[in-house]
Amino acid sequence: MSVAPLAQSRVEATPDAALPPEAYRQAVDQADLAISITDPKARILFANEAFTRVTGYSRDEIIGKNESVLSNHTTPPAVYKELWGELSEQRPWSGRLLNRRKDGELYLAELSISPVVDGAGKTTHYLGMHRDITELHRLERVVRNQKHLIETVVDAAPIAFALLDPTGRVILDNQEYKKLVTDLHAKEPAHQLLDSLVPGWSELLANSPENCAFVSREARIDRPAGRARWLSVTSSVIDIHADCADSYFCAAGQTGLLMVISDITTLRDEQERARAAALQAVLAEEERTAAIREGLSAAIFRLEEPMNVMSSVVNVLQRRDPAAADVLNQALAASREHLEALRQVIPQSPQEIVVRVNINEILRDVLEVSTPRLLAAGVVVDWQPAATLPPILGRPLQLRMLFKALVDNAIEAMNIKGWKRRELSLISTVAHDCIIISVLDSGPGIPPEWRQKAFEPFFTAKGGSGRHIGTGLSRVQQVVADHGGIIDLDDSPSGGCAAIVELRLDGDPI
Repeated sequence: MSVAPLAQSRVEATPDAALPPEAYRQAVDQADLAISITDPKARILFANEAFTRVTGYSRDEIIGKNESVLSNHTTPPAVYKELWGELSEQRPWSGRLLNRRKDGELYLAELSISPVVDGAGKTTHYLGMHRDITELHRLERVVRNQKHLIETVVDAAPIAFALLDPTGRVILDNQEYKKLVTDLHAKEPAHQLLDSLVPGWSELLANSPENCAFVSREARIDRPAGRARWLSVTSSVIDIHADCADSYFCAAGQTGLLMVISDITTLRDEQERARAAALQAVLAEEERTAAIREGLSAAIFRLEEPMNVMSSVVNVLQRRDPAAADVLNQALAASREHLEALRQVIPQSPQEIVVRVNINEILRDVLEVSTPRLLAAGVVVDWQPAATLPPILGRPLQLRMLFKALVDNAIEAMNIKGWKRRELSLISTVAHDCIIISVLDSGPGIPPEWRQKAFEPFFTAKGGSGRHIGTGLSRVQQVVADHGGIIDLDDSPSGGCAAIVELRLDGDPI
């Protein structure tokens, strides 16, 4: 036996189907938004339940009253003038008014009023919708006040703040950071500091920002005019919540880098003064020892010359007068023993540990120690350091002796009676994975034929030739070679001597 399927009744909506007026009335009356309808003179003709809840007036109390009954009369007249100006042009108006409930309590209303226009183009009614936003306004003010308070505290802080987004763009900073921009003549001091402290930070920040976090690292910023700045930097990774709509239902956001930068220049200056005094004593002792070492080495070298001649004479006498040759041989042997004893008392060079050094700091030390001599000789110094330099492996004392010898030679070259132009330029730059240091003087210069001889042991050009390059360059060349670098002599732009030292960033000192 089969059962016929029951027919299902259904109501199909058609474009011509219209909702009954009661449905419209119920929808408006039950809406959670306060709705009122007035005549063109703002007398209330209809108010829904939400309107009575918000205002405290019942329908019987409010119907027939003017909308102005809700006004607290403290809203600026300009607001009402704008309101009626828009409505008279049959344009809707939206804004905020300060209203008063029936019980006298004030509330802030966010209001939208639209004119109702008939077929003849005449305004017949006004439709008003408003909601109580008093609590929302209070929260907005709380957030605004907290933001202003935080900004005030951050701006008043004696340390600089900078917040970077994943692309490295600074999206938030304070007044102290803006001062750094001016003082360091840098577009973004944060980038300059990160270049020095975290090489390759840009890629790390985008892919693994945790590798950009560190605590209390010190960076030295050298400026052509003015003293060096010492900054202590702490970098922290923080989460920045996204404010776009698609992040509402998810924890979408991005990672930022907060940099806290404090100026420790004064502290470091005090430390540097104490260190400079100790360094001056160390360098003076090392120079004295080096002078003794070089003097004894030169004496031995000079004594060996006649002894080598006598040795040749002994070889000749051995065939003609063996007895005389034996006597002379004994004298030579005794002389060599004395020379060897003299060689044993030559002071040895100090053994230094290889550490990471900042060449700008080395050059600053040399200028500090050499200041009295520079002033005495009337030499004007043009110091042009790279703002930041990557550290290299090296022996600090030997490097200081190296550049001090070059500065001393430059001073001696210009310290000629009647020589008017006395300028010394020290320039440090980074190029092709090398740190290049140029020591330029405005002295008489160096003839091309002397440029190779200048590095020979005991070579000196102190004489009446009118040109001078000083002594000690053999030691300089040895230190440069020990650090895996090269040194060259050339003409400086001012016509004097240019000593160019190149030290590789990946050099391995021996």
